[in-house]
Amino acid sequence: MADTEPQSGSSTEDDAANAPATFSFVVPKKEISMVPDMGKWRRSQAYADYMGFILTLNEGVKRKKLTCEYKVSETVEKLLDLLGTLDRWIDETPPVDQPSRFGNKAYRTWYSKLDQEAEALVATVLPESSAPAAQEIAVYLKEAVGNATRIDYGTGHEAAFAAFLCCLCKVGALRVDDQMAMVFRVFNRYLEVMRKLQKTYRMEPAGSQGVWGLDDFQFLPFIWGSAQLVDHPTLEPRHFIEDKVVNEHYPDYMFLECIKFINEMKTGPFAEHSNQLWNISAVPNWAKVNQGLIRMYKAECLEKFPVIQHFKFGSLLSVQPVKP
Repeated sequence: MADTEPQSGSSTEDDAANAPATFSFVVPKKEISMVPDMGKWRRSQAYADYMGFILTLNEGVKRKKLTCEYKVSETVEKLLDLLGTLDRWIDETPPVDQPSRFGNKAYRTWYSKLDQEAEALVATVLPESSAPAAQEIAVYLKEAVGNATRIDYGTGHEAAFAAFLCCLCKVGALRVDDQMAMVFRVFNRYLEVMRKLQKTYRMEPAGSQGVWGLDDFQFLPFIWGSAQLVDHPTLEPRHFIEDKVVNEHYPDYMFLECIKFINEMKTGPFAEHSNQLWNISAVPNWAKVNQGLIRMYKAECLEKFPVIQHFKFGSLLSVQPVKP
């Protein structure tokens, strides 16, 4: 679906038809090892495809409620089953008693299951013609759930899940008409599983900027969530800091769902524990919030070496420069 963007040079339908012939699948690996390598990332086909994908989904969910009607394909159902498996494994892997409050080591047991099963799980989602892609795409799924050494999670892991979905589009497993289901069903379910992981194993935020970051763990649901609210007849950015508004409307809007989770997890005045979001509440309309968050995402996530040094490149998301 990134390929519907002009910069990436082909359509999703083309990818679907040509996937096995077009790509020589490889196990993705890191390519950004020093700060000067960041230019290579910004010029890469992967960056163009990834940003194109994020912006395509942003357009796809504008002015739409989570509860609206949309197509749910067989692939989307299979992805929901996959995420349901990850959720079930959390129930089967309770936290262990340990002296430190954060970073429960039972997470590593949970992660080891995914490490072993990721390729098989991804294979269940792929069409037969794209079966050889499982090994490559599974790497992004494993990267999307946090780090087993540090027992932390952050926007780089979230980006890996978006990259996972982008790869599924490139091999034709997901199609253009899956856009809304990708955000409203699949990504939303992914958020539920990640929140459960964060709470169950007391995961640390990866590279948190404290109160100066947008959120300890996520960024994309704020972008897509603000797109949903563009031109809303009654809800303005200033309203999302009101508990009554959040509690009434969170089932319809991803942005408010995120605010609800923050309110449950943090104590004290909102302006203190979530200063950046507090500042956003002063922006006059949701279109400006959406545009500002996209700029902020590029600057604070995609332009930051500590985040991008962990990004992995393969045949589907290539480190090669964008073709002119």
